[in-house]
Amino acid sequence: MFQTAFQSNAFQNNAFQISGVNPLINDTHDGFTPEEIRRARNLDRKIREKELALLKAQRADREARKARIRDLVDPQPKKVAKVKQNKIQSIQEVKADIPSVDTTEIEQSIAYLENQREKLFKAVELRKAQVRLNAELKVIEAKRLAELDDEHAIVLLLQ
Repeated sequence: MFQTAFQSNAFQNNAFQISGVNPLINDTHDGFTPEEIRRARNLDRKIREKELALLKAQRADREARKARIRDLVDPQPKKVAKVKQNKIQSIQEVKADIPSVDTTEIEQSIAYLENQREKLFKAVELRKAQVRLNAELKVIEAKRLAELDDEHAIVLLLQ
């Protein structure tokens, strides 16, 4: 009866050590898998392309607006008449300012891509938290089993 309680391996000095958490396959140091790294790079590349397209559209719009204002202030002669006329007629038409280039579609696509990137980062953070909680759970379980083993040893001693 007492032999089981006092075996050579009954009270191990490494009872609270756990075998370690199984790491995720192909996990990098920051918690990203190679697939997630590829997705993040692609999202960053697409965001840069869309932002560049947005800047080009805005630059082209500014140049077109400057040209329209320049033409309104100092119109260049468009047609040269071959016949001399006594009266000069103005071909200039007064128009309302044309709204700037519609960049809402590009801005929406940028916002969508940034949202996808944030979701990817959030998923990695959640996975890190899950791994951390699983490790804590294993430590608590190891402590519980060690206490249970101690209680069994005390019960056997008291019998």
